[in-house]
Parts: sequence; structure tokens; C-alpha cells
Amino acid sequence: MFDDLDYSQPYTSARSPVMGNNMVACSQPLAAQAGLAMLRKGGNAVDAAIAAAMVLTVVEPTGCGIGSDAFAIVWDGNTLQGLNASGRSPKGWTPEFFHGQKQMPQRGWGSVTVPGAVSAWVALSERYGKLPFATLAEPAIGYARDGYQVTPIIAELWRRGAELLKDQPGFAECFMPGGKAPKAGEKITLEGHAHSLELIAKTKGEAFYRGELAEAIIAHAKAHGSVMSLDDLAAHSVDWIDTLSVPYAGAVVHELPPNGQGIATLAGLTMLEALGVGEYPVDSVNTVHPVLEAMKLALADLNEHVADNDHMRLRSEHLLDPTYLLKRASQVNEQAADPGHGSPKPGGTVCLSAADESGMMVSFIQSNYMGFGSGVVVPGTGISLQNRGAGFTLDPDHVNTVAPGKRPFHTIIPGFVMNTDGTPLMAFGLMGGPMQAQGHLQMMMRILRYKQNPQAAADAPRWRIEQGRKVAVERSFDRLVVEELRARGHAIEVEDPSGVFAFGGAQIIQRTAHGYVGGTDPRKDGLVAAY
Repeated sequence: MFDDLDYSQPYTSARSPVMGNNMVACSQPLAAQAGLAMLRKGGNAVDAAIAAAMVLTVVEPTGCGIGSDAFAIVWDGNTLQGLNASGRSPKGWTPEFFHGQKQMPQRGWGSVTVPGAVSAWVALSERYGKLPFATLAEPAIGYARDGYQVTPIIAELWRRGAELLKDQPGFAECFMPGGKAPKAGEKITLEGHAHSLELIAKTKGEAFYRGELAEAIIAHAKAHGSVMSLDDLAAHSVDWIDTLSVPYAGAVVHELPPNGQGIATLAGLTMLEALGVGEYPVDSVNTVHPVLEAMKLALADLNEHVADNDHMRLRSEHLLDPTYLLKRASQVNEQAADPGHGSPKPGGTVCLSAADESGMMVSFIQSNYMGFGSGVVVPGTGISLQNRGAGFTLDPDHVNTVAPGKRPFHTIIPGFVMNTDGTPLMAFGLMGGPMQAQGHLQMMMRILRYKQNPQAAADAPRWRIEQGRKVAVERSFDRLVVEELRARGHAIEVEDPSGVFAFGGAQIIQRTAHGYVGGTDPRKDGLVAAY
């Protein structure tokens, strides 16, 4: 267990780390408080996470909805367990179905796979929860029916999403009252959303996959040319899975196996150890340059080899083989590169963290994918649907090519850290599409290697690898370091931290000798709630 955190705040932020014995870190204050309310009712960290996740579908629809996908990692006090609740493609999604298209659709019904978030809430509650499932839905139902004031960052993302998606089936009816997106501070109600959550709560999700809501979803799908069927919804199931892990900086970092991108974080961290990163100050060019190069190598392998775990040609352990990654790390030199993938031989999202005084810790993430997702909203239900099908490729030779009943490559990843003695250390996540694996690596380096506290790590300026030698950095990045990186061949673009993906939003809870310390990202409207 680490008790040598640096509690200084070296970066510009109005936030301080929060301490407590029970804690929820979330990207929207009302959701964080809903989670904390469950803890005060006698619930545990899983109950808190589910309640917060449900509220987020109401108060942060720009990142998630009832029709999202979800993943989780749970420490129950004895065991670390992963949950993959992402949905699969409709049985009718053969390559022939997309014949004539150059790429997978990014919006509309042609991008919608079976939504898994509802199944995640139910599965987590049944396995770990203490409170009745219907109780967990009460805050979300209340905010949907009685209304809430839209927070500033979400209002801006709502405005952008509305401009893009206003013509998608059902979107304007649900999310543009009076024909426009709500402004910051404006009160909005989502009556259809409330009704759907009530049915989900009453039936423990059955209405969504096999009942009234399922029938409404499929009727809307058929009316707009989708081949998704009632059988596709009814066949959905979650997978309880073991995590992947690597040792790093005296701890053990855990991620879920594919179809997510967490494996790239683990590969990158292994290469950082091989490169000896940690000798120089965290924000210096001598640290940032090799970290960028290691992450590029990890992402190149990710993009080439990762897909639905049941369809991968290489096992995850091949991609994480230390000898292979040492060889990959040896390619890093003093100049920026544009690496291709290696060939190891066979051998718009929300995230939250919750922890309680019993020691249970949860990392949970759910997502529409691109902001509001597909833009499709089932009329009268408030069910906005993800566009995870856009994660497939139409290249028939690629491991991630579209096929019936297959999970697409996923960007969303929960993260967890254990101590080497088998005790839990940290539940964390960082929303933001393709930023996530990169953000996980940056957070872990800062907290584990450089001992920054969770809030300082969340505040710190970030980079984002785009493609080739192109790297985006936040405007708060040290200007001298930016110039030094350019001198080493990096094509640096300085950006403001805005947009659907941008530089991500971290939510972190770390265990200490006396309780927990949490941090929440200043790039979001979030809050760490604790007592």
C-alpha cells in the first residue's frame, strides 16, 4: 500500500484531493451524490456505482444512455473480477449487408449493436449489491421526471451533438425541447426516460431485452431499415472475466482483455519499465518523448491485432509477452518514429469509481461511443442508442471485420491497481474514446512512478497521439517542452481541452492507510463525493 503520495498541487486547478471512508468519483455532481446516497442507505460500492451510472444516463446524455455499453472491474473484498457487458452485432450483419459501403456507418441504425449497459447494472446488482435494484434507480427516475439543471460542459457538448444529430430518428423529440438544445443552467425533464427506467427497475432489465421496451426498440429498428431483431436482444448476455495485468512501479495494473483497448495500456507500461522511464522529471522532454514512442508502439499493435476476444488470431499473452515488448521498446531512440505493428509469435463516454468502508472498490464505465452515439432515440422511451458498430472494419482480412453476433473493438476500459501483496490500491478510469488507453498510461505513470496524488495527476497537462508523428498536447503544456519535442521530430499541435474525446476525463479513487483519496477531472463537470 502506498502512503508516500505527494499532496502538492503543481498544476492550475481549483480542486483539491478529497479524502473519506466512502467515496464516489464521477463526471457529474448529481450522479456522484446519488451514489453516495446509496452508501448512506446501507448499500455498498457496487450499489453506489449502479445508482450513479443510471443517473448519468439522465444528466450526461452526451456521453451515455440507457442504450449504452458497459464494463466494470470489482474488488469485492477477496477477489478481483471483470465484467464485459458490451453487446454483439445483429445476426443480420453479414459482410454482404454492408456491400457497397467503404466504411462502417458512424450514425443511424446501421451503427447500433445490442446495448449492454442495462445488463451490466442488473448483473452487478445480482452478484454484489445489498440494496434492492429498484432502490438504485430512484435518483435517476426522479431527475428524469422532475428535471435537473444542465451543467456547463455538458450543455456545450449537447449543443454540438444537436447540430450534428438533429435529423436522426427520434433525437430532436427527446433532446431538443422547443427545437433547440438546453443551455447551461436550464432545467430539462425526460419523461420517456423516467418511464423506461421504471420498467427496467421493476423487471430487473427483462423489459429492455425481452419485454415492452425490447418491442419498442425493434419496431423502431424495422421502421428504419435495421436488421436488429428481438432474438438479438434476447440472446444478449454478459461475461464475467478475469483481468489482464502487468507489474509496474511496485504495483500491479489490471485491465480487461479484448474486445477493449486496455491491453495497449499494459503493453505501454511494460515498455516504460524496459526504457527506465522515471529517471527524469515527469513533465520533462526526456520523460515525455520515450513515453510517446512506447505508446505509439502499443497502439500500432492494438490497431492490428485486437478485436472480439473470440475472434483474435493472437492470444492476449502473446501481445503482453515481456520478451516481445522488450524487443519493441528497443526500437525507441532519440527521434520520433511512425512505427508499424509488430508480430509476436504465437506462444462521447462516462466513467466512475466507487469505494466503501468495507474495502469494496469498483471501476465502472459506460458509453454511447461518439457523444450521443448513433443519434437514434426510440420514440417515447428516452432510449438513446450507442454507435459501437462503427468500431468494426469492412476490411475482410482484418481481425476486427464485421460479422454476425460479434463484439466490435471497444474504446471504453475500466482500470484497477493492486498492491503486490494482493490488496487493492486504486479504482480508476479515463473517458474519452481513443484517448483512454493513452490516458490510463499517463495516469498510472504519474501516480505510481512519480507518486502524484490523484487530483494532481488528473490536473496535469495531457498529450494525445493522433497518427504517424502527429501528437496533440493541451495548451497548458510547457512551451519549452513542446519545442524540444518538435526538435525530436514530433508533429505537435497545441489544442484547448474541448470536444467529445479531446484529452479525456479521469475519475480516480486510491486507497491509503486511513481511507481513500479521490480526484476528478477538471475538464468535466465532476465531483468526488465522500464521507
